[in-house]
Amino acid sequence: MNATRGALVLSMVVTAACASAPRSAPATLRGTGDLGLIVERAAGRVLVVEHSGMTTLATVEGLGDLSHASVVFSRDGRFGYVFGRDGGLSKVDLLEGRVVARIVQAGNSIGGAISQDGALVAVSNYEPGGVKVFRASDLSFVADIPALDAEGKPSKVVGLVDLPGQRFAFSLFEAGEVWVADLSGPTLALQKFPAAGREPYDGLVTGDGRFYVAGLFGEDGVAVVDLWHPEGGVTKVLPGLSQGEAKLPVYKMPHLEGWAVSSGLMFVPGVGRHEVWAVRVDGWQVVKRIPVHGQPVFAVANPAGRQVWVNFALPDNDTVQVIDVDTLEIVRTLTPGKGVLHLEFTPRGDAVWLSVRDLDKVEVYSTRTFESLCALPADKPSGIFFTSRAARPGF
Repeated sequence: MNATRGALVLSMVVTAACASAPRSAPATLRGTGDLGLIVERAAGRVLVVEHSGMTTLATVEGLGDLSHASVVFSRDGRFGYVFGRDGGLSKVDLLEGRVVARIVQAGNSIGGAISQDGALVAVSNYEPGGVKVFRASDLSFVADIPALDAEGKPSKVVGLVDLPGQRFAFSLFEAGEVWVADLSGPTLALQKFPAAGREPYDGLVTGDGRFYVAGLFGEDGVAVVDLWHPEGGVTKVLPGLSQGEAKLPVYKMPHLEGWAVSSGLMFVPGVGRHEVWAVRVDGWQVVKRIPVHGQPVFAVANPAGRQVWVNFALPDNDTVQVIDVDTLEIVRTLTPGKGVLHLEFTPRGDAVWLSVRDLDKVEVYSTRTFESLCALPADKPSGIFFTSRAARPGF
């Protein structure tokens, strides 16, 4: 895109099913529960969208390297905090369609989280490692948490999530540890769980805030910390998930923040496998290993509960499959096009938005009929984030 687009550029929709976009910034009086951001990864931009009418409202420029960007939202859904790969942290006003604050706080970042009360934003860093914490109001500095092992060696930080009580949990890749940082008091308190496993690569917290789960790339299984009973330390579960048998090459690591939890089951993408495992969260027992089309990356639960949608790594990233939670069977296979990178459901699960990077579009599907409802143009889209995430833990 050239500079004539300016700071706010409005996109036209490409099918008649999509509503027409307005010709100005999203200044119309509106609530924020209908809004979201789509990352245009190659261009350093985000699109402001609304999902009821399936329209693009504005484009916000100047966000740096968004090649692995993620977003969290303020409690009221008005502001999105965009974490860039270049260490940039940007605060975007969704109603005004503009950047209201931006800092570069590290050399290489990999995501972040917002505290339970919405007052603090934490960023996990590859370079120089560690976690930095800022005030959500103005991005002013609050705390620096270096990620150093027992010998003082720094680690990349991955799997940063928010926990109840002004806490954040995260994993140290090289050190193989899980830490919980408590910022509820006048001074920072750290709880460390050593020997969590080799090379944790991502993490999640279950919706009730009880279990922190770290995927392990360097050894078999996953690591679990019961945050209600932290005295129990780290438990290793799901043997055979990533090792155990002759496994396929790993073309893209599964993202744990996309692991689905529905009806007491967690749906876990196999590392280097063409399988999704259905696992009982109570006891961590495998109920079924579900064969799928390729190597799964995200397995995302429809908020309505009955479906889990799965996308895949190369060379199968043109395909999406739907698992029925009741039967644990594949009930639909769709081919939106090459480069399906991300899936995001509308708050009540009536539709799912899919970023199709290689075709420069976001495809919207009905979760009832599986028909395409709309296609919105987007320049190499990746992450899709709706403000309904403001009410979810661990994002």
